[in-house]
Amino acid sequence: VQLVESGGDLVEAGGSLRLSCSASRSIAGINVMSWYRQAPGKQRELVGSSANVGNTNYADSVKGRFTISRDNAKNTVYLQMNSLKPEDTAVYYCHALITTYIPSRTYWGQGTQVTVSS
Repeated sequence: VQLVESGGDLVEAGGSLRLSCSASRSIAGINVMSWYRQAPGKQRELVGSSANVGNTNYADSVKGRFTISRDNAKNTVYLQMNSLKPEDTAVYYCHALITTYIPSRTYWGQGTQVTVSS
């Protein structure tokens, strides 16, 4: 599975961005699609996850501001980011987890830069 992120940009605090993650295969069969981010000098952290059975979870730091959605017809997952803060500045990565394989398989995109200015 190849994942390609897009939509990263420079935005002012309080603004919005929508990131996209396009997959090379149907995402309906991908058990969990997630967004991670990594700020300079920090570890990569989970932003949120969307299971193909419908469950969606978010990190406390983005809850109420970020929303993950899936478009199965386009094989694309989105991360809508509102009320952006300077601390949201990071490289954002798309991640896919397929648990029907044994062992499970994971895939990463190349990342897209989000910079929030104060």
